[in-house]
Amino acid sequence: MRTSLHLHALLLVCAALTGCGGGGSAPAATGQNGGAAPASSPAAASAPVAATPPAASSPTPSAAVPQSTIPNVQPIVVTTAPGLTRNMLTTSVTVCQPGTSNCATIDNIQVDTGSHGLRILASALPAGLPLAAQASGSGVAGECAVFGGGYTWGAVRSADVRMAGQLAASIPIQTIADPAVPTVPADCAGSGRAMQTVAGLRANGILGVGLFDADCGAVCVSAALPRWYYSCDSSGACVASSQALAQQVTNPVSRFALDNNGVVIDLPAIADAGAPSVSGSMIFGIGTQANNTLGNASVLRANPVTGYVSTASGGQSYAQSYLDSGSNGLFFSSAQLPECGFWYCPTSTQAASAAITGTDGTSSMVSFAIGNANVLFASANNAFDNLAGVASSGFGWGLPFFFGRRVYTAIAARETSAGPGPYYAF
Repeated sequence: MRTSLHLHALLLVCAALTGCGGGGSAPAATGQNGGAAPASSPAAASAPVAATPPAASSPTPSAAVPQSTIPNVQPIVVTTAPGLTRNMLTTSVTVCQPGTSNCATIDNIQVDTGSHGLRILASALPAGLPLAAQASGSGVAGECAVFGGGYTWGAVRSADVRMAGQLAASIPIQTIADPAVPTVPADCAGSGRAMQTVAGLRANGILGVGLFDADCGAVCVSAALPRWYYSCDSSGACVASSQALAQQVTNPVSRFALDNNGVVIDLPAIADAGAPSVSGSMIFGIGTQANNTLGNASVLRANPVTGYVSTASGGQSYAQSYLDSGSNGLFFSSAQLPECGFWYCPTSTQAASAAITGTDGTSSMVSFAIGNANVLFASANNAFDNLAGVASSGFGWGLPFFFGRRVYTAIAARETSAGPGPYYAF
Protein backbone atom coordinates (compact mmCIF):
# COMPACT_ATOMS: atom_id res chain seq x y z
CA MET A 1 0.00 0.00 0.00
CA ARG A 2 2.60 2.52 -0.02
CA THR A 3 1.46 4.78 -2.62
CA SER A 4 3.46 5.06 -5.53
CA LEU A 5 6.22 2.66 -6.02
CA HIS A 6 8.68 0.98 -3.98
CA LEU A 7 11.96 2.27 -4.39
CA HIS A 8 14.86 0.29 -3.40
CA ALA A 9 16.44 3.66 -3.03
CA LEU A 10 13.60 5.96 -2.40
CA LEU A 11 10.20 5.67 -0.95
CA LEU A 12 7.23 6.79 -2.91
CA VAL A 13 4.05 5.10 -2.24
CA CYS A 14 0.70 5.24 -3.69
CA ALA A 15 -1.66 3.29 -1.80
CA ALA A 16 -3.65 5.22 0.56
CA LEU A 17 -6.79 5.96 2.06
CA THR A 18 -8.19 7.28 -0.91
CA GLY A 19 -5.45 6.46 -3.25
CA CYS A 20 -4.28 3.18 -2.12
CA GLY A 21 -6.69 2.42 0.45
CA GLY A 22 -4.51 2.09 3.40
CA GLY A 23 -1.58 4.05 2.34
CA GLY A 24 -2.66 6.28 -0.36
CA SER A 25 -1.33 8.76 -2.70
CA ALA A 26 -2.53 11.90 -1.05
CA PRO A 27 -3.82 13.61 1.94
CA ALA A 28 -6.64 11.57 3.16
CA ALA A 29 -9.51 13.92 3.25
CA THR A 30 -12.95 12.45 3.18
CA GLY A 31 -15.60 14.84 2.05
CA GLN A 32 -19.37 14.55 2.07
CA ASN A 33 -19.06 12.91 -1.31
CA GLY A 34 -17.68 9.93 0.50
CA GLY A 35 -14.39 9.72 -1.33
CA ALA A 36 -11.01 9.85 0.22
CA ALA A 37 -8.92 12.49 -1.35
CA PRO A 38 -5.74 11.69 -3.22
CA ALA A 39 -2.54 13.36 -2.39
CA SER A 40 -0.15 14.87 -4.80
CA SER A 41 3.10 13.90 -3.17
CA PRO A 42 4.43 11.03 -1.09
CA ALA A 43 5.05 13.23 1.90
CA ALA A 44 1.89 14.65 3.39
CA ALA A 45 1.65 17.46 5.91
CA SER A 46 2.58 16.77 9.48
CA ALA A 47 -0.17 15.50 11.75
CA PRO A 48 -0.18 14.98 15.51
CA VAL A 49 -0.36 11.40 16.75
CA ALA A 50 -1.24 9.86 20.07
CA ALA A 51 1.50 7.96 21.83
CA THR A 52 -0.76 4.95 22.16
CA PRO A 53 -3.06 4.58 19.17
CA PRO A 54 -6.68 3.62 19.90
CA ALA A 55 -7.70 0.06 19.19
CA ALA A 56 -9.20 -0.63 15.80
CA SER A 57 -12.47 -2.37 15.21
CA SER A 58 -13.55 -4.55 12.32
CA PRO A 59 -15.21 -2.71 9.44
CA THR A 60 -18.94 -3.07 9.10
CA PRO A 61 -20.20 -4.76 7.05
CA SER A 62 -17.40 -7.31 6.88
CA ALA A 63 -15.99 -7.93 3.42
CA ALA A 64 -14.94 -11.54 3.88
CA VAL A 65 -13.57 -13.02 0.67
CA PRO A 66 -14.02 -16.79 0.26
CA GLN A 67 -10.74 -18.68 0.13
CA SER A 68 -9.93 -20.32 -3.19
CA THR A 69 -9.60 -24.05 -3.83
CA ILE A 70 -7.51 -23.31 -6.95
CA PRO A 71 -3.85 -23.30 -5.88
CA ASN A 72 -2.83 -20.00 -7.51
CA VAL A 73 -6.09 -18.03 -7.62
CA GLN A 74 -7.05 -15.69 -4.77
CA PRO A 75 -10.53 -14.09 -4.89
CA ILE A 76 -10.59 -10.28 -4.65
CA VAL A 77 -13.53 -7.87 -4.34
CA VAL A 78 -14.51 -4.23 -4.45
CA THR A 79 -17.46 -3.57 -2.16
CA THR A 80 -18.53 -1.30 0.70
CA ALA A 81 -15.49 0.00 2.58
CA PRO A 82 -15.11 1.95 5.82
CA GLY A 83 -15.64 5.69 5.49
CA LEU A 84 -17.53 5.25 2.20
CA THR A 85 -14.18 4.85 0.47
CA ARG A 86 -14.72 3.91 -3.17
CA ASN A 87 -12.60 1.59 -5.33
CA MET A 88 -11.12 -0.30 -2.38
CA LEU A 89 -9.86 -3.66 -3.66
CA THR A 90 -9.68 -6.23 -0.86
CA THR A 91 -9.11 -9.87 -0.09
CA SER A 92 -8.87 -12.15 2.96
CA VAL A 93 -5.46 -13.37 4.12
CA THR A 94 -4.69 -16.27 6.45
CA VAL A 95 -1.94 -15.57 8.99
CA CYS A 96 -0.43 -18.33 11.15
CA GLN A 97 2.02 -18.70 13.98
CA PRO A 98 5.06 -19.96 12.04
CA GLY A 99 5.24 -23.72 11.63
CA THR A 100 1.89 -24.36 13.31
CA SER A 101 -1.79 -24.75 12.47
CA ASN A 102 -2.65 -21.86 14.78
CA CYS A 103 -4.07 -19.53 12.16
CA ALA A 104 -6.59 -16.76 11.63
CA THR A 105 -8.12 -15.46 8.40
CA ILE A 106 -8.21 -11.67 8.38
CA ASP A 107 -10.81 -10.02 6.12
CA ASN A 108 -10.74 -6.55 4.56
CA ILE A 109 -7.09 -6.55 3.54
CA GLN A 110 -6.40 -4.12 0.71
CA VAL A 111 -4.68 -5.52 -2.40
CA ASP A 112 -1.92 -3.13 -3.43
CA THR A 113 0.40 -3.52 -6.42
CA GLY A 114 2.06 -0.25 -5.40
CA SER A 115 3.71 -1.48 -2.20
CA HIS A 116 5.50 -4.49 -0.81
CA GLY A 117 4.69 -6.69 2.15
CA LEU A 118 1.81 -7.51 4.46
CA ARG A 119 0.71 -4.97 7.06
CA ILE A 120 -2.10 -5.81 9.47
CA LEU A 121 -3.63 -3.87 12.34
CA ALA A 122 -2.50 -5.53 15.56
CA SER A 123 -6.06 -5.23 16.83
CA ALA A 124 -7.32 -7.36 13.91
CA LEU A 125 -5.18 -10.31 15.03
CA PRO A 126 -6.64 -12.67 17.66
CA ALA A 127 -5.06 -12.57 21.10
CA GLY A 128 -4.44 -16.31 20.81
CA LEU A 129 -2.21 -15.91 17.76
CA PRO A 130 1.26 -15.03 19.09
CA LEU A 131 3.72 -13.85 16.46
CA ALA A 132 7.36 -13.48 17.46
CA ALA A 133 8.85 -9.99 17.15
CA GLN A 134 11.93 -9.50 15.00
CA ALA A 135 14.96 -8.59 17.08
CA SER A 136 16.87 -5.40 16.37
CA GLY A 137 19.95 -4.70 18.44
CA SER A 138 19.04 -5.37 22.05
CA GLY A 139 15.37 -4.64 21.38
CA VAL A 140 12.69 -5.29 18.78
CA ALA A 141 12.31 -3.99 15.25
CA GLY A 142 9.78 -1.28 14.52
CA GLU A 143 8.89 0.15 11.12
CA CYS A 144 7.44 3.38 9.79
CA ALA A 145 5.74 2.89 6.42
CA VAL A 146 5.07 6.22 4.74
CA PHE A 147 2.32 6.55 2.15
CA GLY A 148 1.02 9.55 0.28
CA GLY A 149 -1.94 9.69 2.66
CA GLY A 150 -0.01 9.24 5.88
CA TYR A 151 1.91 6.55 7.72
CA THR A 152 1.61 3.24 9.52
CA TRP A 153 3.79 2.50 12.52
CA GLY A 154 4.21 -0.87 14.18
CA ALA A 155 6.40 -3.82 15.05
CA VAL A 156 7.98 -6.26 12.62
CA ARG A 157 6.88 -9.82 13.43
CA SER A 158 7.24 -13.25 11.81
CA ALA A 159 4.22 -15.07 10.39
CA ASP A 160 3.28 -17.78 7.96
CA VAL A 161 1.08 -16.20 5.29
CA ARG A 162 -1.31 -18.42 3.34
CA MET A 163 -3.36 -17.58 0.25
CA ALA A 164 -4.96 -19.85 -2.34
CA GLY A 165 -3.07 -22.92 -1.21
CA GLN A 166 0.26 -21.06 -1.29
CA LEU A 167 2.51 -20.60 1.75
CA ALA A 168 5.02 -17.86 2.48
CA ALA A 169 6.71 -19.37 5.51
CA SER A 170 7.92 -17.30 8.44
CA ILE A 171 8.12 -13.95 6.67
CA PRO A 172 8.40 -10.51 8.29
CA ILE A 173 5.12 -8.56 8.39
CA GLN A 174 4.25 -5.23 9.98
CA THR A 175 1.71 -5.25 12.82
CA ILE A 176 0.27 -1.74 12.84
CA ALA A 177 -0.31 0.00 16.20
CA ASP A 178 1.44 -2.86 17.98
CA PRO A 179 1.51 -2.36 21.79
CA ALA A 180 5.12 -3.60 21.81
CA VAL A 181 6.19 -0.32 20.16
CA PRO A 182 3.69 2.18 21.57
CA THR A 183 5.56 5.41 20.84
CA VAL A 184 5.68 6.67 17.26
CA PRO A 185 9.09 8.21 16.48
CA ALA A 186 8.87 11.94 15.86
CA ASP A 187 10.14 11.76 12.27
CA CYS A 188 7.53 9.11 11.46
CA ALA A 189 4.70 11.05 13.15
CA GLY A 190 5.74 14.07 11.10
CA SER A 191 5.20 12.16 7.85
CA GLY A 192 1.48 12.82 7.68
CA ARG A 193 -1.78 11.50 9.03
CA ALA A 194 -1.72 8.47 11.32
CA MET A 195 -3.25 5.39 9.67
CA GLN A 196 -3.30 3.29 12.82
CA THR A 197 -6.96 2.24 12.96
CA VAL A 198 -9.63 0.98 10.59
CA ALA A 199 -10.96 4.53 10.41
CA GLY A 200 -7.56 5.79 9.31
CA LEU A 201 -6.54 2.87 7.13
CA ARG A 202 -10.00 2.10 5.65
CA ALA A 203 -9.11 -1.58 5.93
CA ASN A 204 -7.69 -4.14 8.35
CA GLY A 205 -4.40 -4.11 6.52
CA ILE A 206 -2.52 -3.85 3.25
CA LEU A 207 -1.22 -6.69 1.10
CA GLY A 208 1.66 -5.26 -0.95
CA VAL A 209 2.26 -7.39 -4.05
CA GLY A 210 4.29 -4.92 -6.10
CA LEU A 211 7.40 -5.05 -8.27
CA PHE A 212 9.94 -5.85 -5.54
CA ASP A 213 10.44 -8.60 -2.99
CA ALA A 214 11.21 -6.37 0.02
CA ASP A 215 9.86 -2.99 0.98
CA CYS A 216 13.14 -1.09 1.26
CA GLY A 217 15.94 -3.24 -0.11
CA ALA A 218 19.71 -2.79 -0.06
CA VAL A 219 19.72 0.83 1.14
CA CYS A 220 18.16 -0.18 4.47
CA VAL A 221 20.73 -2.96 4.86
CA SER A 222 23.63 -0.52 4.76
CA ALA A 223 22.15 2.58 6.40
CA ALA A 224 19.83 3.64 9.21
CA LEU A 225 17.33 5.75 7.31
CA PRO A 226 14.66 7.98 8.87
CA ARG A 227 11.07 6.82 8.44
CA TRP A 228 12.03 3.20 7.73
CA TYR A 229 13.31 0.71 10.33
CA TYR A 230 13.99 1.27 14.05
CA SER A 231 15.42 -0.52 17.04
CA CYS A 232 13.07 -0.15 20.01
CA ASP A 233 14.07 -0.87 23.61
CA SER A 234 11.91 -2.12 26.47
CA SER A 235 10.97 1.43 27.47
CA GLY A 236 9.47 2.07 24.02
CA ALA A 237 12.22 4.39 22.85
CA CYS A 238 13.12 3.82 19.19
CA VAL A 239 16.10 4.90 17.10
CA ALA A 240 16.55 4.52 13.35
CA SER A 241 18.50 1.40 12.44
CA SER A 242 19.59 -0.64 9.47
CA GLN A 243 17.66 -3.81 8.69
CA ALA A 244 18.95 -7.02 7.14
CA LEU A 245 17.19 -7.92 3.90
CA ALA A 246 15.83 -11.16 5.34
CA GLN A 247 14.21 -9.20 8.18
CA GLN A 248 12.55 -6.54 6.04
CA VAL A 249 8.79 -6.66 5.46
CA THR A 250 8.48 -9.03 2.52
CA ASN A 251 6.19 -9.37 -0.50
CA PRO A 252 4.56 -12.72 0.36
CA VAL A 253 4.34 -13.79 -3.29
CA SER A 254 8.13 -13.69 -3.58
CA ARG A 255 8.35 -16.35 -0.87
CA PHE A 256 5.91 -18.87 -2.34
CA ALA A 257 7.48 -22.16 -3.41
CA LEU A 258 5.72 -21.90 -6.79
CA ASP A 259 4.11 -19.12 -8.83
CA ASN A 260 6.42 -16.63 -7.12
CA ASN A 261 7.48 -14.28 -9.93
CA GLY A 262 4.52 -11.87 -9.89
CA VAL A 263 0.76 -11.50 -9.89
CA VAL A 264 -2.08 -10.96 -12.32
CA ILE A 265 -5.04 -8.78 -11.28
CA ASP A 266 -8.08 -9.84 -13.31
CA LEU A 267 -11.20 -7.68 -12.90
CA PRO A 268 -14.23 -7.46 -15.22
CA ALA A 269 -15.25 -4.33 -17.08
CA ILE A 270 -17.94 -2.16 -15.46
CA ALA A 271 -20.35 0.50 -16.70
CA ASP A 272 -19.38 4.18 -16.60
CA ALA A 273 -21.98 4.73 -13.89
CA GLY A 274 -20.13 2.23 -11.71
CA ALA A 275 -21.13 -0.94 -9.91
CA PRO A 276 -22.16 -1.68 -6.31
CA SER A 277 -19.59 -4.48 -6.11
CA VAL A 278 -17.10 -6.26 -8.32
CA SER A 279 -15.52 -9.70 -7.92
CA GLY A 280 -12.32 -10.81 -9.60
CA SER A 281 -9.14 -12.80 -9.14
CA MET A 282 -5.55 -12.27 -8.12
CA ILE A 283 -3.61 -14.98 -9.92
CA PHE A 284 -0.16 -15.84 -8.61
CA GLY A 285 2.69 -16.32 -11.06
CA ILE A 286 3.35 -15.13 -14.60
CA GLY A 287 3.79 -17.78 -17.27
CA THR A 288 3.87 -20.53 -14.67
CA GLN A 289 0.39 -22.00 -15.19
CA ALA A 290 -2.21 -22.14 -17.95
CA ASN A 291 -4.19 -19.39 -16.19
CA ASN A 292 -1.39 -16.79 -16.00
CA THR A 293 0.18 -16.79 -19.46
CA LEU A 294 0.96 -13.38 -20.95
CA GLY A 295 -0.72 -14.10 -24.29
CA ASN A 296 -0.73 -10.90 -26.37
CA ALA A 297 -0.20 -8.55 -23.41
CA SER A 298 2.15 -5.61 -23.95
CA VAL A 299 5.18 -5.86 -21.64
CA LEU A 300 6.40 -2.50 -20.28
CA ARG A 301 9.66 -2.75 -18.38
CA ALA A 302 9.95 -0.64 -15.24
CA ASN A 303 12.92 1.17 -13.76
CA PRO A 304 14.74 -1.47 -11.66
CA VAL A 305 15.28 0.98 -8.78
CA THR A 306 12.09 3.02 -8.61
CA GLY A 307 9.61 0.86 -10.52
CA TYR A 308 8.52 3.78 -12.69
CA VAL A 309 7.44 3.73 -16.32
CA SER A 310 6.42 6.90 -18.19
CA THR A 311 3.10 8.22 -19.49
CA ALA A 312 2.34 10.80 -22.19
CA SER A 313 -1.19 12.21 -22.26
CA GLY A 314 -2.87 15.50 -23.15
CA GLY A 315 0.35 17.05 -24.32
CA GLN A 316 2.10 16.32 -21.03
CA SER A 317 4.79 13.81 -20.17
CA TYR A 318 4.90 12.10 -16.79
CA ALA A 319 8.24 10.42 -16.08
CA GLN A 320 7.02 9.06 -12.74
CA SER A 321 4.21 6.75 -13.76
CA TYR A 322 3.03 3.52 -12.16
CA LEU A 323 0.19 0.98 -12.11
CA ASP A 324 -1.26 0.73 -8.61
CA SER A 325 -4.31 -1.26 -7.55
CA GLY A 326 -4.03 0.35 -4.11
CA SER A 327 -4.86 3.80 -5.45
CA ASN A 328 -8.59 4.37 -5.87
CA GLY A 329 -8.43 6.78 -8.80
CA LEU A 330 -6.40 7.90 -11.77
CA PHE A 331 -4.12 10.66 -10.46
CA PHE A 332 -2.48 13.26 -12.71
CA SER A 333 -2.30 17.02 -13.26
CA SER A 334 -4.51 18.80 -15.79
CA ALA A 335 -5.12 22.49 -16.38
CA GLN A 336 -8.15 21.74 -18.56
CA LEU A 337 -10.30 19.68 -16.19
CA PRO A 338 -12.50 21.41 -13.58
CA GLU A 339 -11.63 20.42 -10.03
CA CYS A 340 -13.89 19.71 -7.05
CA GLY A 341 -11.57 19.50 -4.10
CA PHE A 342 -9.01 16.74 -4.75
CA TRP A 343 -11.04 15.31 -7.64
CA TYR A 344 -11.92 16.18 -11.24
CA CYS A 345 -15.52 17.09 -12.01
CA PRO A 346 -16.04 17.74 -15.75
CA THR A 347 -19.61 18.67 -16.71
CA SER A 348 -19.75 15.53 -18.85
CA THR A 349 -17.63 12.40 -18.99
CA GLN A 350 -14.43 13.12 -20.92
CA ALA A 351 -12.66 10.63 -23.19
CA ALA A 352 -8.86 10.62 -23.12
CA SER A 353 -5.94 8.54 -24.26
CA ALA A 354 -2.36 8.01 -23.19
CA ALA A 355 0.81 6.23 -24.18
CA ILE A 356 2.45 4.25 -21.39
CA THR A 357 6.10 3.55 -22.17
CA GLY A 358 8.59 1.20 -20.56
CA THR A 359 12.27 1.81 -19.98
CA ASP A 360 13.16 -0.06 -23.19
CA GLY A 361 10.95 2.23 -25.29
CA THR A 362 8.09 -0.22 -25.73
CA SER A 363 4.83 1.73 -25.66
CA SER A 364 1.15 0.89 -25.36
CA MET A 365 -1.76 3.22 -26.12
CA VAL A 366 -4.68 3.14 -23.69
CA SER A 367 -8.04 4.88 -23.65
CA PHE A 368 -9.67 6.05 -20.44
CA ALA A 369 -12.54 8.21 -19.24
CA ILE A 370 -12.84 10.93 -16.62
CA GLY A 371 -16.19 11.25 -14.90
CA ASN A 372 -17.63 13.85 -12.56
CA ALA A 373 -16.49 12.76 -9.11
CA ASN A 374 -19.38 14.48 -7.33
CA VAL A 375 -21.89 12.63 -9.48
CA LEU A 376 -20.11 9.32 -8.93
CA PHE A 377 -19.87 9.78 -5.16
CA ALA A 378 -23.58 10.68 -4.99
CA SER A 379 -24.49 7.21 -6.26
CA ALA A 380 -24.71 4.04 -4.20
CA ASN A 381 -21.97 2.39 -6.25
CA ASN A 382 -18.58 1.45 -4.84
CA ALA A 383 -16.59 0.68 -8.01
CA PHE A 384 -15.83 3.20 -10.79
CA ASP A 385 -13.63 3.00 -13.87
CA ASN A 386 -13.60 6.78 -14.48
CA LEU A 387 -12.76 8.30 -11.10
CA ALA A 388 -9.83 10.70 -11.42
CA GLY A 389 -8.08 13.07 -9.07
CA VAL A 390 -5.45 15.78 -8.90
CA ALA A 391 -1.73 15.12 -8.52
CA SER A 392 1.07 17.68 -8.67
CA SER A 393 3.41 15.34 -10.51
CA GLY A 394 3.49 11.86 -11.97
CA PHE A 395 0.67 9.75 -13.36
CA GLY A 396 -0.88 7.14 -11.10
CA TRP A 397 -2.86 4.46 -12.93
CA GLY A 398 -5.00 3.43 -10.00
CA LEU A 399 -7.78 0.87 -9.72
CA PRO A 400 -9.97 2.36 -12.50
CA PHE A 401 -7.27 1.23 -14.96
CA PHE A 402 -7.61 -2.39 -13.80
CA PHE A 403 -11.30 -2.84 -14.64
CA GLY A 404 -11.74 -4.83 -17.84
CA ARG A 405 -8.04 -5.75 -18.04
CA ARG A 406 -5.65 -8.46 -16.93
CA VAL A 407 -2.79 -6.48 -15.39
CA TYR A 408 0.51 -8.27 -14.71
CA THR A 409 3.08 -7.11 -12.13
CA ALA A 410 6.41 -8.95 -12.45
CA ILE A 411 8.81 -9.00 -9.50
CA ALA A 412 12.32 -7.65 -10.08
CA ALA A 413 14.97 -10.21 -11.07
CA ARG A 414 12.45 -13.07 -11.17
CA GLU A 415 12.41 -14.99 -14.43
CA THR A 416 9.15 -15.03 -16.40
CA SER A 417 8.11 -16.07 -19.89
CA ALA A 418 8.97 -12.50 -21.01
CA GLY A 419 12.29 -12.32 -19.21
CA PRO A 420 13.03 -11.01 -15.72
CA GLY A 421 11.03 -8.33 -13.91
CA PRO A 422 10.40 -5.65 -12.98
CA TYR A 423 7.69 -4.96 -15.52
CA TYR A 424 4.00 -4.35 -15.98
CA ALA A 425 1.98 -5.99 -18.73
CA PHE A 426 -1.62 -5.62 -19.86
